[in-house]
Amino acid sequence: MEFKLVSKFKPTGDQPKAIRQLVRNLNAGEKDQVLLGVTGSGKTATLAWTIEKVQRPALVIVANKTLAAQLYQEFKEFFPNNAVHYFVSYYDYFQPEAYLPSTDTYIEKDAKINEEIDRLRHSATQDLSQRNDVIVVASVSCIYNVGSPEEYQKTALEIKQGQKIKRQDLLRDLISLQYQRNDIDFKPGTFRVRGETIEIFAITGKAIFRIEFADDHIEKISNQDTDGKNFSISNFKFQILNKLKIFPGKFWVSEEAKQKIAIANIQKDLEIRLSELKKQKKLVEAQRLQQRTNYDIDMIQTAGYCSGIENYSRYFEFREPGLPPFTLFDFFPKDFLVLIDESHITVPQLHAMYNTDKARKNVLINFGFRLPSCLDNRPLKFEEFEEKAKQTIYVSATPGKYEELRIRNQESRLLVEQLVRPTGLLEPSIEIRKSEGQVQDLTKEIQKAVKNKERILAITLTKRMAEELSDYLKNQNIKAQYLHSEIKTLERPEILNKLRRGEYDVIIGINLLREGLDLPEVGLVAILDADKEGFLRNETTLIQTMGRASRNINGRVILYADKITSSMKGALNEIERRRKIQIDYNKKHNIKPEAIIKEIRDWQSQFKEKQIEAEFETVHDIKILEQEMKQAADSLDFERAIWLRGLIKKLKDGKNK
Repeated sequence: MEFKLVSKFKPTGDQPKAIRQLVRNLNAGEKDQVLLGVTGSGKTATLAWTIEKVQRPALVIVANKTLAAQLYQEFKEFFPNNAVHYFVSYYDYFQPEAYLPSTDTYIEKDAKINEEIDRLRHSATQDLSQRNDVIVVASVSCIYNVGSPEEYQKTALEIKQGQKIKRQDLLRDLISLQYQRNDIDFKPGTFRVRGETIEIFAITGKAIFRIEFADDHIEKISNQDTDGKNFSISNFKFQILNKLKIFPGKFWVSEEAKQKIAIANIQKDLEIRLSELKKQKKLVEAQRLQQRTNYDIDMIQTAGYCSGIENYSRYFEFREPGLPPFTLFDFFPKDFLVLIDESHITVPQLHAMYNTDKARKNVLINFGFRLPSCLDNRPLKFEEFEEKAKQTIYVSATPGKYEELRIRNQESRLLVEQLVRPTGLLEPSIEIRKSEGQVQDLTKEIQKAVKNKERILAITLTKRMAEELSDYLKNQNIKAQYLHSEIKTLERPEILNKLRRGEYDVIIGINLLREGLDLPEVGLVAILDADKEGFLRNETTLIQTMGRASRNINGRVILYADKITSSMKGALNEIERRRKIQIDYNKKHNIKPEAIIKEIRDWQSQFKEKQIEAEFETVHDIKILEQEMKQAADSLDFERAIWLRGLIKKLKDGKNK
């Protein structure tokens, strides 16, 4: 299927010129180019039109999960008939395995997997294995090992109507694919058996497959799309299929014959490593490694899987030591595009990931917690990333040094500027005020903005300051909420939506750029202690942060500072340069700036809450609800347990009135 963009708008402002230039460079085979686009200039739309022009699949890499969520929704709207996917780390909480020799402290890997995100990851790899019209919006976790696409394809179970196969053999095949039998709690990644019928809930959560047997052959195959939301199948109408392909329920699933070879290789390397440790008189480390590795091998032989199986990925993928791991990149066809959004933040993250991972694992190896092969379960080295990204567009309002170096020799052709907004909106006006009494002054400015029905972003230096300022403003009857890294991944978009809806007046953070904010209601951005030089107050960050107010027709910025630093001066000069270009363009084309009207979208994490709400809509028995809450907590479904706890409290409060 071809990429077909759907939009009621046409390219305008700087967009037509930018699209032509980007497409020309791509068709000419240029490896790197930079799209310098100001906030609100329609960079995402420009990229979407570019994808449609060149008709090539794309991997969009962003710096964090929240920005990924936002871009994912936007690309889905642009390409409703194509495959647009969301691929980020599936952990709500993650503590990597580590050892601290100074205190002899072993920290076991601790993580809470978000099943919804896991399903979305599988959905992305499955579509990449079957079609070309695919856009994947991913965080930097896309450079981590996810297993061989070839093995992923080979281990997928293909069946067809009339095929001769015993029902019991099919059940064994499903278990080897890491699907679990569950005849009661039917959910994605499980199957259930009803006589001669097997029902399989796809790991993506998007479909339920029904396979009906007659004697020892498949009589009928059918499926029903669930849209990833509705897990009840009571009213489903199944559609007949001639054949079906069921992909593995987990990554790193291998064929049984290869699994035996992989285990033999693990055992061989274990013996070599034990010999090395004993020669070094590290007897405790040798015993520890032997016990841990043999336990993992037993689990793999018994269940086909073990906790931390990714540390043995090299064996299952038959990779030589040191070779790059298989990542999401390897699921794409050769002609795919890489688009790096907010590249000034994203590129440094990609640079740092390999060395951080290696340092932690070397300690685990030296003290007998892991085999040396765990080093090959890793993110890509940056030079490996550069090799795999054949053609890249770096997108930023403030490109970094790396991007500038990549295009230095041909800057005029490969630097694509998009400074004019389709709406005619200008860069915000900027005012500098003394830092003494900044909180009290900010409070007054917030109150003025609220009267004008504007929202506010306030930037502090630390998380603690953000929380304390939030509490202070609440005491002044201002609806405030802090937003920083300790807020759960899928809660962040909803907090931003509440700001847009007016449930909050102001959001306070230390680096709200990482949230990928797109908030046209924000009329004021206030930066406290703007003259404190450092990462959070350098020229790039100041330009980006001030740009958060540029989507509002009355957008303005207040910098609280006692001196003008070199970073402040550079940021002020660049904002003024852009503002002049925008004013001149508006005058030339007789454009009057218009306010942005942007729909407030629900993010998918809300679907689960709505499902639970519908499930218990008519239940008012507190004992039943308490039992359900306990079961949810026991199965680590904390989101369900928390929602049920709130419902129980609401019912109890109602009875006590």
